[in-house]
Amino acid sequence: MGDDPSIVIVGSGFAGLGMAIQLKKAGFHDFVILEKNADVGGTWRDNTYPGCACDVPSHMYSFSFELNPGWSRMFAPQEEIWAYMRRCVAKHGLAEHLRYGSAVDAMEWDDSAGHWEVTVADGSRYTPKAVIAGIGGLHIPSYPDIPGLERFAGAAFHSAEWDHSLDLEGKRVAVIGTGASAIQFVPPLAEKAARLHVFQRTAPWIQPRPDIRFSTPMRRALALPGAARAFRTAIYWVLEARSVGFTVDPRLSGAMKKVALDHLARQIRDPELRAKVTPDYTIGCKRILLSSDYYPALTRPNVDLVTDEIAEVTETGIVTASGSVHEVDVIVYGTGFKVADALTGQRITGRNGLKIQEAWADGIEAHHGVTVPGFPNLFLLSGPNTGLGHNSIIFMIETQIQHILGCLRLLSAAKGRAIEVRGPAVRRFNDRVQRRLRRAVWSQGGCRSWYLDENGVNRTLWPGFSFEYWAGTRRPDPADYTVTR
Repeated sequence: MGDDPSIVIVGSGFAGLGMAIQLKKAGFHDFVILEKNADVGGTWRDNTYPGCACDVPSHMYSFSFELNPGWSRMFAPQEEIWAYMRRCVAKHGLAEHLRYGSAVDAMEWDDSAGHWEVTVADGSRYTPKAVIAGIGGLHIPSYPDIPGLERFAGAAFHSAEWDHSLDLEGKRVAVIGTGASAIQFVPPLAEKAARLHVFQRTAPWIQPRPDIRFSTPMRRALALPGAARAFRTAIYWVLEARSVGFTVDPRLSGAMKKVALDHLARQIRDPELRAKVTPDYTIGCKRILLSSDYYPALTRPNVDLVTDEIAEVTETGIVTASGSVHEVDVIVYGTGFKVADALTGQRITGRNGLKIQEAWADGIEAHHGVTVPGFPNLFLLSGPNTGLGHNSIIFMIETQIQHILGCLRLLSAAKGRAIEVRGPAVRRFNDRVQRRLRRAVWSQGGCRSWYLDENGVNRTLWPGFSFEYWAGTRRPDPADYTVTR
């Protein structure tokens, strides 16, 4: 393998590693993985906040071709998931393909040469035939647009950039945001802080988290032939059933709503606090969160749930619209990520100088979330409208990997130099997706979420069952693509 590989994979999270493993299995060995940091793992390397763990059952949040019967818990902690990913690297011989400290600065298609020019921030350059972007959407921290953020004189950091050097014992701490990360780190933070102010803009729907610990006998049983596969399959169908209320008819979510409300009633007795944390939108409109210790943390005497809008941040604390002043020593931002910017912020130039931002001027979209007209031999993993609100994204990634391998085989069989999706195929696919999304809970549920772009269009989620995506995407239709010889 030389310095000019045939394929460049960008990113070494689950998407990039899964793609690399399947490339090797399919006989494609001439590739490199460009990773901007010093180790693999993506979001599971970066997010090290207290309590960080998966909110999808571990046996489903892992590769189907690399089952792990030894998970310690139903919902594995961050360290265990990261270790699993590094084991995959070692087992499948990916170390020789990895290029650490290689932040991609730009990607440009060379029309005359028929290859990509990939420029790395350190000045190195690659000229692959194909580029596979496994960038992911959870790596650019998002900060709230609040006046005075820069004025705060105390310590402040995002949950994805946790400052472990700071001892929070006995500190007055403010947490801004109540999303998936916050409900995990608020409980351990509440045990340390002298005073904890949790600023909530929108109450999340929360269901209990059945996080059982797998005993040694249970792990031995799962290691028996076929046991882990059967357990994974059962989990898949349990999760898949939730999609009925999301995409078929939000009125079918009654059972999920009852579970959440019963959970809330059991854990919060105070009617005033219960009213504050009861959502006013249809369940599923925002991501349903799993926690059995978040509500109890809010009832602690040292914890204050603030639902007033934040007016400004001062040198010493936070002022709300009602005029209340909350003096704090530390601010933790649990405000999520700039998901759309992960792709739209990239410097990618396709055929005839077409920039990705120009191609997506009317909104980000791709064929099956994978290929974009005007960008030959470019493939996206976890691209637009391939996210899920009910099941494991790893399932979707594996389906996309098979689709990409199918495209590469079409290219190889034709002895071509470029494969490019046809515009009409993309239009048909995305029109169908958006028609379904308009009647789904994310558009009809009465909330505003990061799933929607600035025009209120859902560019993030798949609008149906994940097995539908698998059936329609796994093998590319040659009629949807043009192969240049």
